[in-house]
Amino acid sequence: MLKLEHVKTGYGSMPVVHDASFHVKAGTIMALLGSNGSGKTSLLRAIFGTLPIMAGAIEYKGQSIVGTKSYRMVEMGISMVPEGRHLFGKMSVRDNLVMGAYSVRDKEEIERRLQSVFQMFPRVEERQRQQADTLSGGEQQMVAIARGLMCSPELLILDEPSLGLMPKLVSEIFSFITKIKESGVTVIIVEQNASATLEMCDYAYVMQNGETVLEGTGAALLADEQVKKAYLGG
Repeated sequence: MLKLEHVKTGYGSMPVVHDASFHVKAGTIMALLGSNGSGKTSLLRAIFGTLPIMAGAIEYKGQSIVGTKSYRMVEMGISMVPEGRHLFGKMSVRDNLVMGAYSVRDKEEIERRLQSVFQMFPRVEERQRQQADTLSGGEQQMVAIARGLMCSPELLILDEPSLGLMPKLVSEIFSFITKIKESGVTVIIVEQNASATLEMCDYAYVMQNGETVLEGTGAALLADEQVKKAYLGG
C-alpha cells in the first residue's frame, strides 16, 4: 500500500532523516520505533506532505505522492493524527469530529460517519456535547483518533497516541487501534511504548540516527536481543 525508498527529509537545509525505507502492506499495523530524535515524526510529516523530501521516493498504491499537499492526501485516503492531539478546546467534541469530515458536504454522510466512530468509541459519544478541553487526556486522545477516522481513511497514521497517558488508558487506546485495523484500515504508528506496540503490530521498523536500521515482525523484534537492550529494558 505504502512504499518508501531511501527517503531523506529535514528542515531547511538540515536533514533529519538521511535514509529511510519501508513497505506497509494493506490491512496491517506497521510500527516505527526508535529513540527520541531518531527522525520518526519527521518521516511521518514527509509522508503526509507537511515536510518536503530532499531525496528518495514515496509511493501510495503504486503512485508517487512526493510533493502532494496534505489536503490531497486526505482525499486520497490518508489521515494523520499528530502528536499532542491538537483538538479545538473551546469547541464541542461533536464539532471537533465534524471538522475531520471538512471535505464532506452531505449532512447524512457526516451523520453516518459520526455514528460509525461512536460505535467504535462509546465514551466519545457520551461526551459529544462537552467542550473538548474539559475531557481527560485519554478521552481527548480518543477524540483525536475518532476525528482522524471521520474522513474514512484507508491508511491512518498515528504519532505517539499513548503519550502522557496512564498505563490503563494506554491499554485501552491500543485496543481501539486493533479494532481500527479489524475494520479494514491500515495503520502506521510511531510510539515510545515499544513493548506494547510490538505485541500489537504485524511488522515494525527501527530508526536510528535518521535511518531505518532494523525490521521484522512484532514477535521477532520482541525477541531480538538488540531491541531488548535498546528499547525494552532488557
